[in-house]
Amino acid sequence: MYYAAIGAFFCGVAVRTFYAITLPALVWVGMLAFVVALLARRNSEAISARQLTTISLALLCFVIGATRTEIHVEQFNISPLQQYVGQELLIEGEVVSEPDIRNRTVQLEVLSEGNKLLVSTDRLLKVSYGDSVLVSGKIEEPESFETELGRVFHYDNSLRAKGIEYRISFADVEVLESGNGNFLISVLLSVKHKLMSGIEKVLPEPQAGLGEGLLLGVKQALGDSLEQDFRTTGIIHIVVLSGYNIMLVVAFVMYVLGYFLRSKTKIFAGLMAIAAFALIVGLSATVVRASIMAGLLLVAQAYGKNYNVLRALFFAGAVMVFINPLILMYDIGFQLSFMATLGLILIAPKFETMLAQVPNKIGVREFLLATIATQLAVLPLLLYHIGEVSLVAVIVNVLVLPVVPVAMFTTFVAGVLALVVPVLGSMVAFVAYLCLSYIIFIAEFFALLPFASITVPAFSPWLILGMYALPTAIYLRFICTQKKKEELTDWEVVEEVSLLKGAGPKGPAPTEESSPVFFR
Repeated sequence: MYYAAIGAFFCGVAVRTFYAITLPALVWVGMLAFVVALLARRNSEAISARQLTTISLALLCFVIGATRTEIHVEQFNISPLQQYVGQELLIEGEVVSEPDIRNRTVQLEVLSEGNKLLVSTDRLLKVSYGDSVLVSGKIEEPESFETELGRVFHYDNSLRAKGIEYRISFADVEVLESGNGNFLISVLLSVKHKLMSGIEKVLPEPQAGLGEGLLLGVKQALGDSLEQDFRTTGIIHIVVLSGYNIMLVVAFVMYVLGYFLRSKTKIFAGLMAIAAFALIVGLSATVVRASIMAGLLLVAQAYGKNYNVLRALFFAGAVMVFINPLILMYDIGFQLSFMATLGLILIAPKFETMLAQVPNKIGVREFLLATIATQLAVLPLLLYHIGEVSLVAVIVNVLVLPVVPVAMFTTFVAGVLALVVPVLGSMVAFVAYLCLSYIIFIAEFFALLPFASITVPAFSPWLILGMYALPTAIYLRFICTQKKKEELTDWEVVEEVSLLKGAGPKGPAPTEESSPVFFR
């Protein structure tokens, strides 16, 4: 019932995202849910009562999803800036997120009178979060475009998922005032930049850029060439802060806090550390999803409750989609993160017995299981959105992932020591340099192989449903078969005659009236 409700909520969001649903239609569906609930209550003793209750709840959650999406979408296309599209405009606003520094430009999210704009300007401009800026340029509506691999990237919808409806390219930006942002976020970003400066003091490029990517999710520091190698070899997830990186950070924080704090206090401090880290690295869909799940784990531990990771995943997804419904269909990061985690939960255990003979030195078996499971789970999405699939991702991940914790830890320690005791920072940085260089070498070596990745032509999004529906049907059939086998393991098969005429092996034979229906 829990999964049916959340699944129906997702369906309501998805349907309303693409198709308009009138208010009368939603009212009719809501009334139908009410009628089905009454039928379930009147027949509460019937076998079908639970099914009717599930259907009623699913219909209600569908209406909630569609209604929430309708409310969220209403914020667009009502901006007063609509009348100025295509014209030069002078706008005063505030930078509400950390500047995104690219090779040639810096992109700013500027909030002006309730409207958030994406502003692209000179990379050399010194601008920070919380600055008040004066922006001059031509206001435009983002448009979809075709990628090099023949995919249509819906840039407009992607920006809408971030609350952005308009953009200004090649803008002239003047900083009017600094320090107007949230004090806590400003402090955390200041700590981040201090750590980055420490890392850059003791590590050369591209090792410094990779270290910042692993630790802080600063993907732009890699450079275009190395970033493409990471994509080709299927390890780009380690520098965009996947759940694996978040897990390592949370484990480290909880380990350290365990020496200083009591159990309940440690849990509270852990939650604060998770929230602070999420704010430092940026609230991307992957980071938010992993942070919510990690937070639920700590809360469950604090109150001695069982932690169901699958329920936690669906809860985190439902919360995120309720807050921002457009991420469900327009945020590729959210889709990949959700499906990769789902693959780890559902698919990885099924391969465990098949790979039991694989040596488990330094966790090779676990990394192999995780990589196979996640690759299978996200494959349809990768084929549709990107069109390129790495054929060496499994082996590269197995070779790289065991080194990632060491690289993150030594990079962090080296960066901190570089600010306090530079000599010690340089010594630790040597170990970090070796680990980071190894990761770069593996990525570059396998990216050069002619069969490292393949591309596929574009296809209809409806095919994705089929690509997921078939494995899902096979999986559900497998689960049902396993349950039936488990139910029959404690049964003892005897002849019907012996049950009706004489004593059975465990006592007197039941009468015909008291025998179960399938024995009569």
